[in-house]
Amino acid sequence: MCGIVGYLGFRKAYPIVINGLQRLEYRGYDSAGVVLTNEKGMQLYKTKGKVAQLKKLAENKDIHGNLALGHTRWATHGIPNNENSHPHVSSSGNLVIVHNGIIENYNTLKKELLTRGYTFKSETDTEVLINLIEEVKTTNNCKLGKAVQLALTNVVGAYAIAVFDVTKPDEIIVARLGSPIAIGIGEKSQEFFVASDASPFIEYTKDAVYLDDEELAVIKLGRAIKIYKIQDDSEVEPTIQELKLNLEQIEKGGYNHFMLKEIYEQPNAIIDTYRGRLLANNGIIKMGSVDNNIAKFLNANKIIIVACGTSWHAGLVAEYLFEDLARIPVEVEYASEFRYRNPVINKGDVVIAISQSGETADTLAAIKLAKSKGAFVFGICNVVGSSIARETDTGAYTHAGPEIGVASTKAFTTQITVLTLMALKLGNLKGEISNSKFHAYLQEMTLIPSKIKETLKISSKIEEIAAIYKDASNCLYLGRGYNFPVALEGALKLKEISYIHAEGYPAAEMKHGPIALIDESMPVVVIATKKGHYDKVVSNIQEIKSRNGKIIAIVTKGDTNVREIADHVIEIPETEEAFTPLLATIPLQLLSYYIAVMRGCNVDQPRNLAKSVTVE
Repeated sequence: MCGIVGYLGFRKAYPIVINGLQRLEYRGYDSAGVVLTNEKGMQLYKTKGKVAQLKKLAENKDIHGNLALGHTRWATHGIPNNENSHPHVSSSGNLVIVHNGIIENYNTLKKELLTRGYTFKSETDTEVLINLIEEVKTTNNCKLGKAVQLALTNVVGAYAIAVFDVTKPDEIIVARLGSPIAIGIGEKSQEFFVASDASPFIEYTKDAVYLDDEELAVIKLGRAIKIYKIQDDSEVEPTIQELKLNLEQIEKGGYNHFMLKEIYEQPNAIIDTYRGRLLANNGIIKMGSVDNNIAKFLNANKIIIVACGTSWHAGLVAEYLFEDLARIPVEVEYASEFRYRNPVINKGDVVIAISQSGETADTLAAIKLAKSKGAFVFGICNVVGSSIARETDTGAYTHAGPEIGVASTKAFTTQITVLTLMALKLGNLKGEISNSKFHAYLQEMTLIPSKIKETLKISSKIEEIAAIYKDASNCLYLGRGYNFPVALEGALKLKEISYIHAEGYPAAEMKHGPIALIDESMPVVVIATKKGHYDKVVSNIQEIKSRNGKIIAIVTKGDTNVREIADHVIEIPETEEAFTPLLATIPLQLLSYYIAVMRGCNVDQPRNLAKSVTVE
């Protein structure tokens, strides 16, 4: 939820940390802060608001030094204000911490610390944690690393933390449980970087260590990184990974917003997703993680898909794909509900967990539950080395590249791409898809990126429609079959970034309640492509029209029937019914984007939202 950046080395720390915070601001933007050390001692600046406010606060202040920690916050304990902003300092003023996560037993710990004379300036659980570390350090007369390790054994919750002692400015202690943290390593250990992901330090080093859960790292200038298990203090050999990320991928590249850039990146992102997997001319789908476990998929009693948000909508599309193409029963579950409702899971079941970040807390918990009951767990995520990639039995990366905008776009279509490849492969192996039809599907799949490019060319028309409905208070999205999840996703996008209330429904369910809302001020977005339940959807459109609803229809290119009824028509190229979600979602993303821009909303950083939900 929050973004952590730290630097220890020979460079000026402040610009590195501030630039890193700006790159991580998608993780939280309620408040921001930075702490530095130099020969004058500790310099601490923090404020409510965005990193821009922090930069303004630090203007003309003492910002020199070679050690710094920074933080951009998404509030959990304590409202967004200056006092609750990170970094937090212990009562003595010697220890400093930045923290991503939630300490669930902080109140119990706080009461105990109050009896021992500690005082608190904030309402946060983080300030409790840094004082607990100080208490352990003082009581045991131990080094900082040992104090952090002992303190964390008394903590219940999730965390990624970085801690240092003002009196020893050559060392930072880093630890994680449930929240991601990466450590960049400079040449000959002469500098180190700490961040919630690698984007803040990619121009300085390509070598990084990703801590696993319940691991603690001691980073000290001139020494090799040391990693220990928190529970038993045993040493772990660091695994240094070479970063594949580059600076161009995390810049806007001339677009006004990351979201718009990422919408336009979808053709190439989908190609990158199926590259090496989809060999259309050879009639082959090659996925090692599926091939190596093919019997588990073919003999599965059922597939259970667990995910949250947009990834859950991708899972709903997959339900249609697997049941329609491969005839395997599928259940799609909100991970946040699945983990708490004692689900029925058997050894013959396959659980597919979907997450863009690979760090979604509820999805991780659902994975652990499924594994404990003997299920085979397959992960689909975008971030290499993420927690879900490590926790699942096997899986597939989407290779979408960094997605900075909080509202997912290319994550959704690349997730669907992976799931489509899997369903097609299994359907063919089970004999549910003939070889000739299978080859036709593969050839059509290779055309999807160009068809998305064709759809993107009508963005100006979508912008014109957005201008008409930018002041709407409510909006209804309708779809059937494969396009019902697309309607849900379209409504979610509008809610997320424009703050207009929107609901997605199966078109046939309109008569069971939502039709009561329809009047001349209610825009209704209907996905009415020719494949599937076309005639039924046309009937639904006529029902809306007879009640004076305003109809925005997504139709197959060349459609004339809906054009006669709808107020606005947006055409997409014709494709196989199973592939329509990959095309139909594009106009809905653009419609939401343009409406949000016209309403003056912060498209990339919508209020109250963070990109990666790493806490409950």
